[in-house]
Amino acid sequence: MSLATVAETLAERASALIEADIVSGALEPGARLGIVETAARYGVGATPLREALSRLAARGLVEAVGNRGFRVKAISYEDLADIVRIRTVIEVEALRLSMANGGGDWEAGVVAALHRLRHCARGNPRGVSEGEREFDALHKAFHTALIAACGSPRMLNAHSDLYDQAYRYRRLMMRELLDPEAFLAEHDRLAERALRRARDSCSALESHIASTLRLVYPEATRCTA
Repeated sequence: MSLATVAETLAERASALIEADIVSGALEPGARLGIVETAARYGVGATPLREALSRLAARGLVEAVGNRGFRVKAISYEDLADIVRIRTVIEVEALRLSMANGGGDWEAGVVAALHRLRHCARGNPRGVSEGEREFDALHKAFHTALIAACGSPRMLNAHSDLYDQAYRYRRLMMRELLDPEAFLAEHDRLAERALRRARDSCSALESHIASTLRLVYPEATRCTA
């Protein structure tokens, strides 16, 4: 294995570990990520660490602080509102394209993703909550399946990054359990509308994405309503 390949592997590993700690809250919003301290924490050299932090910065989870290194991206109502705004623009258009272009494989993918999500939500004795690894992965997979036939790798990549940025807010700030049946009914409606190419599919998805802001910052959204 070449040195370049080793460095790439180390950077990928460090990126995954740091991302997991940011999303879980083990690394708090605004926490400084000094190169020396962070390299020691994750057992990686300075060069692959800088590459890992640069990747996370490009995805909106970390930010560079001049010449002083990096820090975990802070959280705020305004930041989440911006994430929701851009996510809506991208995913609504991606859904429109998927409904126009998607065939049997796309439809089967949506149905399968919904089935896996339903099975997980109803079968978890702990209830449905953010932070359950299987549930979180299947929830994201469902939303990805909805727009999988858009034909744009850039849209899909942007969706993935923005979903993860919004998920960090839900993971850090939503403590209560979700009502499994209400949660599933909402996702059933999204899938049903998309699969029959209903005219209100895009507006339903837009409202669904906006619900993140209402759930995470209920007081702020009530004040601006």
